[in-house]
Amino acid sequence: MQSQNNNNNNNNSNNNKLYVVGIGPGSVQDMTIRAQKALEASEYILGNSTYLDQIAPLLDGKKVIRSYMGAEVERAQKALELAENSIVSIISGGDANIYGMAGLVLEVAEKKEQTNIEIIPGVTAITASAACLGAPITADFAVISLSDLLTPWEIIKERLYAAARADFVIALYNPKSRKRTGHLKEAIQIISQEKKPQTPVGIAQNVTREGEHTIVTTLGEFMKFYDDVDMRTTILIGNRESRIWNNADRVITPRGYHKKYDY
Repeated sequence: MQSQNNNNNNNNSNNNKLYVVGIGPGSVQDMTIRAQKALEASEYILGNSTYLDQIAPLLDGKKVIRSYMGAEVERAQKALELAENSIVSIISGGDANIYGMAGLVLEVAEKKEQTNIEIIPGVTAITASAACLGAPITADFAVISLSDLLTPWEIIKERLYAAARADFVIALYNPKSRKRTGHLKEAIQIISQEKKPQTPVGIAQNVTREGEHTIVTTLGEFMKFYDDVDMRTTILIGNRESRIWNNADRVITPRGYHKKYDY
């Protein structure tokens, strides 16, 4: 774990607090004001290097501690240690509760009996992706990560079956990595057993970042775009009422107003 001090200025050492900050999907302009204020108040900021790079303009004058994927426990422990005498932020991409650091920090803090922790929500990859794709999640939806680093693949498959059978709009996080290429194909096969081939699918990549790109297709045609998917991609699969809208560049899932009102 590498420590970096960009400035000798320190915050009041009499203050001690840990912020767990959701920094949003990528662009600093998509961070909440509350998240930015927490970072401004912090002496130390800890995070995965990828996410720290996203908020580089906000790191001037901060003591920055970088780490990497797989070092989450060590990162949480270090943040809590520093927060005994300082104001500290530990960051998560998107929202800290959605596959983020909030749960782990609280688990570690539970053993240390530390309670001065504030969790700050952030704009998620699913909501940012949905905005780029139109209105695909205005009804009930399920979010499922295809990463099996912490959850066994058999359990993930059970969740895919259940969500598809219940006709949720389904958002797939972490769909494919360099080493894990087959899970997405199997996930699409599972979902296709319950959803029709014409079900709309939105593919959103690098949302709010450089290289932002979206594709609108159908479940039956999805495999044509399989090679375009990576870990920076969120996939949104519609329900039975979802439809492709506006010259095939957006997806809409009606909330149900059309059944009750004339417009």
